[in-house]
Amino acid sequence: MKLRPVLIALAFAAATLAVIATSASGGTRARLYVFNGELQSTSSSAVQLKVEGGNRAALRALIGQSQDQSFAIGDQTEILVWVNGVPHVGALGDLAQGDFVSVRIRAAAGASLSEIEAADAKVVADRGANPTKAGGALFLFVGTVAGGQSGDHIALHVTSGNWRGLHVMLGQALDQTFTYDDSTIFLLWQGRVPTVIEPSQLKAGDRITIRVRAPRGDTLAQVEAVAAAHVGDHEPGNPQTQS
Repeated sequence: MKLRPVLIALAFAAATLAVIATSASGGTRARLYVFNGELQSTSSSAVQLKVEGGNRAALRALIGQSQDQSFAIGDQTEILVWVNGVPHVGALGDLAQGDFVSVRIRAAAGASLSEIEAADAKVVADRGANPTKAGGALFLFVGTVAGGQSGDHIALHVTSGNWRGLHVMLGQALDQTFTYDDSTIFLLWQGRVPTVIEPSQLKAGDRITIRVRAPRGDTLAQVEAVAAAHVGDHEPGNPQTQS
């Protein structure tokens, strides 16, 4: 038996199946979108989240949108519940309001937020209430943007903060530089309504808050080297009272 014609036929069949699969998916490879935040509520078909972070693709899709979003879930959505650092498969009823959850969705690259939210989440992972507190204390800094952003840094003229933020500022200059990365969420507050913005939308003179989670004993330099979890532009209320 001659193998060459058989191998050619098999290769052709595989290529044909690949083309069909690509056409079926719209010709675009699925991309991972990760949204992290506080769980607001659940239903049999969706989870509602106050988004506080995510990967670059997710945060880009959120630009100009509200922090409060709803994501579809279905029969194939896997619920993971973390206990003492160990995950186990759970059910929708295990998700509790106020818990910190991550929603992982596969959708086309460049998909709109509505398209992403309409696709059933692959995984909803519940890490319990306020898990970030175990990973670091909150250092909060309040001030005005001292200039444009350079790379992944924000120049801030510090005017206030919570106790930890002000404690590490003792003896330091008021002008400091903080770090951010792809997981940092930037919010612009208009009244009491926050919308997600890009770092480049911060303007010199804007009053902002910067929240960093870091070990309690860190120096100012060490805190500044940790990517901020949250940057709020014109945040209402009195954020410096938060611990």
